Amino acid sequence: MQNKNTVILEAKNISFRYDNKSPWILENVNFKVTSKERVALVGPSGFGKSTFAKILAGYEQPQNGEILWRGKSLPKTGYCPVQMIGQHPEKAVNPRWKMDKILRECWEPEEELLQKIGIEKEWLKRWPVELSGGELQRFCIARVLGPQTKFLICDEISTMLDVITQAQIWQVILEEAKRRDMGLLVITHNLALGKRICNRIVELPEINHGTRTNSSE
Repeated sequence: MQNKNTVILEAKNISFRYDNKSPWILENVNFKVTSKERVALVGPSGFGKSTFAKILAGYEQPQNGEILWRGKSLPKTGYCPVQMIGQHPEKAVNPRWKMDKILRECWEPEEELLQKIGIEKEWLKRWPVELSGGELQRFCIARVLGPQTKFLICDEISTMLDVITQAQIWQVILEEAKRRDMGLLVITHNLALGKRICNRIVELPEINHGTRTNSSE
């Protein structure tokens, strides 16, 4: 049985910038998440929250430091146990594919899960442009909830959604996290949301020792 204080995801001395002439967005960032934790990473725009989320999920590679999953380097090939949902679902799907093919690209969710997330059958035959932002986001959630997902990063996923859709989506994610014993990191600028969903709050400005920037995340 795994100890509740076991570190499952760790960032060690992470530093990142887009090129040698740019200021550091992240510098010497150290961060740990233990099993059973639901962590909210909060901070204002321009402090690199989204960049850090992408590094944790393996989408971006830092100039310095490393990301560890259960004490080992994050897998660079195959299915990564750390999955991420972003703020803009339209950027995460292939506009040339219909939604059923987009789902099957990752795995084939059971109908029960699709119903729980709120995906209607007729949506599967539609193109991404035929769906609203909230409907697309539901597909993005379904895509990352494959059986091999052990840790989920949610980067401002409900910012652009109406209040009812926000509540539905967060309920599903929290239920799945609990049912599957899945780690959860919520990236947000909304402190109230972080406190409501998570059991630990971390402020990125406090752990990012580098130069502050006002650039887009």
